[in-house]
Amino acid sequence: MKDCSAQPTAIFLVEMPDQLDYVYGDRRIEMLRERYAGDMPILNSQELENGDIDLSQVQYIFSTWSMPELNQAQVERFEALEAIFYAAGSVQRFARPFLENGVRVFSAWQANAIPVAEFTLAQILLSCKGYFRNTRDYVDGQHRENTYFGPGIYENKVALIGFGMIAQKVAELLQPFQVELSIVDPFIDEACLEPYGAKLQSLEDAFSQNYVISNHLPNLPATVGLVGREHFLSMPDHASFINTGRGAQIREDEMIEVLQQRSDLTALLDVTYPEPPDIDSPLYTLPNVQLSTHIAGSINNEVGRMADYMMAEALRFQAGEPALYEVSMEMLKTMA
Repeated sequence: MKDCSAQPTAIFLVEMPDQLDYVYGDRRIEMLRERYAGDMPILNSQELENGDIDLSQVQYIFSTWSMPELNQAQVERFEALEAIFYAAGSVQRFARPFLENGVRVFSAWQANAIPVAEFTLAQILLSCKGYFRNTRDYVDGQHRENTYFGPGIYENKVALIGFGMIAQKVAELLQPFQVELSIVDPFIDEACLEPYGAKLQSLEDAFSQNYVISNHLPNLPATVGLVGREHFLSMPDHASFINTGRGAQIREDEMIEVLQQRSDLTALLDVTYPEPPDIDSPLYTLPNVQLSTHIAGSINNEVGRMADYMMAEALRFQAGEPALYEVSMEMLKTMA
């Protein structure tokens, strides 16, 4: 740990320094330290609580996953703080006391949306081809003629539940494939969907009328347990459900019950609740479930994009240019 007595104008704030190393890496950390011409220490909440570090001149905080939740008194110690640049996605957990104190918050949520959308696109296209059911059926050459073939991609019906940044990117990526796209989101007007050639649907119709349903609901109290038995039972024959959003939106025991009854359905789950599933969960053994370990979001070489977004945003902010990735208190009501 470097000496923090020089009243830094910018700091890194994370509970786990290895997360900072993972996202920013040595090259970007050194670039920022050169930019702010100071020590730019790496601090955690315990060091803030000790109270022996002068935070009065800190104008900018750079962070990523493991950004600590600070209370109002801790936030007020940052007398000169102007902005937080968060090289990760959701800021729901920590942003409110800063916003209430007039600090502007910027997040790389759009950068993190890109790999999730790419991952979702791949699963949608494979689902339309019937790939996941086909590979279950195709156990040897003698069974080749009895394997399932999906309807294909062209003019197939796909629904996205929630239309935040990730789902918008999925809709954009789907444009060349000419699917019939439906959106479930009570907060948008159908006119917003015209550029995507999509239509609004109810949650019930999305499950009962589409061959692929992909969950992108924000992680809010109002969305917990929103999807359950009745939705999965209504799915068309051989349909697929994709979840790269959050597991808590799904009444998981009810979903499992339906998947046990209907072997024709496929569930592609990158998130669960709890995560990982309990050790005795049927999700590990059900043949029509594909589990992945929350890999849809930024991983490995993809995480550097989030740091680059925030470093560029900081330059725009300091130059007085329009921000691209700012998060407001109003946005927290509906975003992930």
